[in-house]
Amino acid sequence: MYLTGFADEAAADIDGQIRATKELGWSYIESRNINGRNIHDISDAEFDDVCAKLEQADIKINCFGSAIANWGKSILEPFDSSLAEARRAIPRMKRLGTKLIRIMSFAVLKDRGSDDQMAEERFRRLRELHKMFTDEGLVPVHENCMNYGGMGWTYTLRLLENVSGLRLVFDTGNPVFAEDRTKSPPYPMQSSWEFYRHVREFVEYVHIKDGRMGDDGRPVFTFPGEGDGDVERIVEDLIRRGYDGGFSIEPHLAVVHHDPAVTSTDEIRYRNYVEYGRRMEAMIQRIKRRIESEACRTR
Repeated sequence: MYLTGFADEAAADIDGQIRATKELGWSYIESRNINGRNIHDISDAEFDDVCAKLEQADIKINCFGSAIANWGKSILEPFDSSLAEARRAIPRMKRLGTKLIRIMSFAVLKDRGSDDQMAEERFRRLRELHKMFTDEGLVPVHENCMNYGGMGWTYTLRLLENVSGLRLVFDTGNPVFAEDRTKSPPYPMQSSWEFYRHVREFVEYVHIKDGRMGDDGRPVFTFPGEGDGDVERIVEDLIRRGYDGGFSIEPHLAVVHHDPAVTSTDEIRYRNYVEYGRRMEAMIQRIKRRIESEACRTR
């Protein structure tokens, strides 16, 4: 088991991302944006510089937080952009020794019903993407975000049934802010625990996010364990089940990747990220102590 995170929430540049990671005593970054652009989109010269700085700091990239097939791409549009991103990502992942890459299943078509989402075309595209990565010995993991698979646990299971071998990155916070399309309209918000419970056997990797819906209907993000994302319950269940993968923090408290309106000073975002990481460490230690205490009582 290891801890990592979307360090672009600590700093825009790789130097600040490395500094925050080192302050936490961690060895990994889940790389998404560097100076405002995804790691698979920065120039070759920029990428060379990133590789050199990571090597010098002895920090590794455990996962590419790619934009492939994400919520910004419609299934009605050509497949070209996601294929191009995958082709750029593969050699960069291999150079860095990174095995995991986050992908999605294209944006939900808001003006269509849940059963009219062009599911077969989504499955076809994801099969192609999955093959591109696995043929190179890499592991694509699907995130339950603002996409087809994120509409509810039944949609993720259907995705898994139709894309053989696909694994998941489960985000604890996303269900809190997503309509539950497994229910009848008007759709309630999803339950993180319910979603997780139905897909946990396919979970390869975990994003830690938490929050609640505000009175104005807008997301309010919180430190882990302080929102409605069932974070501690899910993390404890994973640990009890022998999970040995990564927990990747995605605070969204000082900056939100998909919402440029959420901003803060460089120092605030940096300190917020480090504090979030420390609270996550404390949660894991608390869970381990609880499990050990139970084990002692049964000896």
